[in-house]
Amino acid sequence: MPCTLGTFGLWLLLILTVSLVAETRTLVTPSNGLRPKMSQDNDSAASTNSSLMDRQQRSFILPVEANTSLSKPVDTKAVLSCPPITQKAVLVTIRWEIILRDKPSCTRAYRRDANETRAINCSDETISWDSRPDRNPALQIDPVAITHDGYYRCEVVTSHGHFYHGYHLTVLVPPEVTLFQLENETIVCRAAAGKPAAQISWTPGGDCHTVEEPLGSDTVTVQSSCRWEDHRVSKVSCSVSHLTGNRSLSIELSQGVIVLGFPPSTLLIVLYVKFSLFLVILVIVGFIYFQRIKDCSPFFDVQALLTPESPGKDACSPGQNLLIHYTAY
Repeated sequence: MPCTLGTFGLWLLLILTVSLVAETRTLVTPSNGLRPKMSQDNDSAASTNSSLMDRQQRSFILPVEANTSLSKPVDTKAVLSCPPITQKAVLVTIRWEIILRDKPSCTRAYRRDANETRAINCSDETISWDSRPDRNPALQIDPVAITHDGYYRCEVVTSHGHFYHGYHLTVLVPPEVTLFQLENETIVCRAAAGKPAAQISWTPGGDCHTVEEPLGSDTVTVQSSCRWEDHRVSKVSCSVSHLTGNRSLSIELSQGVIVLGFPPSTLLIVLYVKFSLFLVILVIVGFIYFQRIKDCSPFFDVQALLTPESPGKDACSPGQNLLIHYTAY
């Protein structure tokens, strides 16, 4: 009996000890049921902060800008567009800034709330709004001139932010192309006052030399001179390549002064023969003329011509000489 009570007491003491240890751990470390609740509260706070930052970022939109290089031939029409405006955005202002060479900056603006347009330092009447700014804020240049080289920048302010689009406009000028031949058998192809400089090529190729002459307003004259030592070449072509279009001119070498088919020595011979024939004809005509005068009188001699009033000599009167002359012919 005493042995049984001792064993029971030991088991009771062990159970009390385990219970005390479990309560001590509960006081020191939160239970497993408390940890997920704190984690959920932290995640909720982080989500709230992130949502607030997103709203702040959406309320501040950085400006969006783009640039385009544009080339237009002279005497044509150019239309420059602004950035597109979405349907949900509310237009506030539109402003065009025009920067040309050697001219003050020009500004054209439109305000939607006042429905008014303004122009500052804008004297070129060929640059204007393409239509009503509230419907289409595009800018038109009509006609394009060489002085319109420059930078054009459109700024659109809406309820969604600022948007920009710039244009680097380059005006193209077609060259005036001519093809001609010099006396030394050189063929010259010239592309005058083009912008930018033209390129010249020959068919068939020969001994060519090309030079460029810069002019005002970035225009350039290009001249190419060629010679062909092979005299069997009868026709040559000059091709001019340019951004405004390509041209090709041809010339027959037989159209030149030298290339008529005779070298210089042969030409001298031809001239000598013609001059000799002229002298022969002149001598024959003179002989016939004096022969007719002699036939006018049987007593004709030179002394009678010199002294028509000499006695014993009969000379032809001026009227008779004229009659004989017309009768002979």
